[in-house]
Amino acid sequence: MRLYGIDAPEHDQLCRDPHGGHCRCGQVAANALVTFIGRQTLTCVEVDRDRYGRSAAVCSAGKVDLADWLVRGGLAIDWPRYSRGDHTPAEVDARSKRSGIWNGEFVEPWRYRLCVSAGGRPTGCSDEPMGRQQ
Repeated sequence: MRLYGIDAPEHDQLCRDPHGGHCRCGQVAANALVTFIGRQTLTCVEVDRDRYGRSAAVCSAGKVDLADWLVRGGLAIDWPRYSRGDHTPAEVDARSKRSGIWNGEFVEPWRYRLCVSAGGRPTGCSDEPMGRQQ
C-alpha cells in the first residue's frame, strides 16, 4: 500500500545534511513513521491503484493524516503527478521551516528510483541531479 499523493526517500537513498554530509533520509523517514504510529490503529481509504496494482490510500492514525504528517515534517514530499497539489501547503510549511530533508539537499525519490533502475549506484543516484535544492 502507498500513501496517496506523496513520495518519500527510498530506504537506501542518501540526502545531504546542512554541512554536506550524507544521511540515510529514507531510513529516517521510515523510522519516524513507525515511532509516530506506535500502537495506534490505522484507518485507510483506498483512493486509487498504481500501475503495479498496489493500493494508494489516505491513511490516518487517530485524526492525523499520515501523508500530511510526513510532508509537514520534511520526511516526504508532495508528488504533484498524483496529488493534484493536495500536499502543497504542507510542503511549503516544511520548506519554510527547513524541516527534515529541506534542511539540506536531496534528489526527488522518483528521480532516485529512475537512476537506480538505469543501473546507477545508490550513492551516485542520491547526488544527481539535485532537483530540489534549497
